Amino acid sequence: MRGMKDRSAVIKLILLSVLLVFAMLLSLMAGANWIPLTDVIAAFLQPDAMNINHILISSTRLSRTLMAVVVGASLAVAGVLMQALTRNPLASPGLFGINAGAAFFIILFSTLFTLTSLQAWLWCAFLGAALAGSLVWVIGNMGQGRMNPLRIVLAGAAMTALFSAFSQALLVVSQEGLDTVLFWLAGSLTERSLILVWPLMLLSLLALGLALACARQVNVLSAGEEIAIGLGQRLGLIRLLLGILIIVLAGSAVALAGSIGFIGLIVPHMVRKGLSIDHRWLLPGSALAGATLLLLADLVARVVILPQEVPVGVMTALLGAPFFILLARRRGARYA
Repeated sequence: MRGMKDRSAVIKLILLSVLLVFAMLLSLMAGANWIPLTDVIAAFLQPDAMNINHILISSTRLSRTLMAVVVGASLAVAGVLMQALTRNPLASPGLFGINAGAAFFIILFSTLFTLTSLQAWLWCAFLGAALAGSLVWVIGNMGQGRMNPLRIVLAGAAMTALFSAFSQALLVVSQEGLDTVLFWLAGSLTERSLILVWPLMLLSLLALGLALACARQVNVLSAGEEIAIGLGQRLGLIRLLLGILIIVLAGSAVALAGSIGFIGLIVPHMVRKGLSIDHRWLLPGSALAGATLLLLADLVARVVILPQEVPVGVMTALLGAPFFILLARRRGARYA
């Protein structure tokens, strides 16, 4: 029986992989100027420096596609880990106050210093996200010598409110900071070159690989503290590792693409329902589905009001908000 479930999960993962490849090809082809598939293939096999389509692919669309894959996978896997860590199906990486921390640091450094390079923005955002996530983790583990999921949620809400208040105070006196943060908060995959973003992308890929390697430990943690302790698992070490992975995955995603909501919330539920609740399959399935979903959202954002673009964060919100309301209503009805 278990062998049949595993085979079914493998087949579904293969289908998700095929869908991701198809979405990546569409991302390279679609935009204000449609590029034929033959030109896309030729751009990799026989690049021509004088061909405008080849230049467009290598200079903008390739980096945008790869970023969407990494950011979508990172947010989705961070969502799975967050829900397992807090044992809360409505948890998402945003509970760590990561978005608010990143926004505050961008505004702070834009006010104190003149940030002219995108690379400075990226590392400021990552530093703020990491600091906010670390503070939430420390507060959530204070008292009684172990992590309390409810305390994590409350600490995340408190840190989000605190950093948001600091950000608003700075925006009152800094018009430049306002322009900067509005551009970043919209959530976008444009104007990022691979040369600038590859360190954060590499960090995300390393964290993704480590998260997939921890699937069995996450399964044990999800089964409950008593079972995990009975199996000889070091719960404190597992929780610390998951916390670090969530901060790195969500922090790097937020730094790379800005505030993109709901990917970390809706993708884990979609994959649980369609694939498996076993984290050996749930984690890779969520990575593939998150990458595909963000690619498709970005694709729609490019073409919905040509020749202009809608920020991809707006598209994910339009998709995620109804799903979140439906999920909340179903869980509310269960406990009514």
